Amino acid sequence: MSDQEFFDQDEKQDEKEDEKSREKRQRDPLNNAAWAAILIWAGVVMLLANLEILSDVNILGYRVQAWSLGFLGAGVIVLIEMVARMIIPAYRRNVGGTFIFAVVLIAVGLGEIVSWSVVGPLILIALGVSVLLGGLFRRN
Repeated sequence: MSDQEFFDQDEKQDEKEDEKSREKRQRDPLNNAAWAAILIWAGVVMLLANLEILSDVNILGYRVQAWSLGFLGAGVIVLIEMVARMIIPAYRRNVGGTFIFAVVLIAVGLGEIVSWSVVGPLILIALGVSVLLGGLFRRN
């Protein structure tokens, strides 16, 4: 086999793998379900706020606004998606970015309940743990 034939065969194989990867991302029901759940959560929170049902919600003695509950719930939904990706082999992929996104959403939601002087360092700790765990459990 000549070098050119070898490179052509290798290129075709790479193209097939890229196509499979693209198809898998396009039909990822877990991602679609997570975004649908976030939209439903946001809609429910806004509806309850507009009906003034959420006006008396207290968490740890703090009156919480609807937008904080929206961000907090969205962060929890993203965390659930991340855990599902780690547990279900068919949907497994790198979740580092998902974890960071979830932490930021939860931090924004908790910003009203817990002082930002606490939330900021907690974000840094969570990011450090994510990097550490990513390095320890990296596949070869």
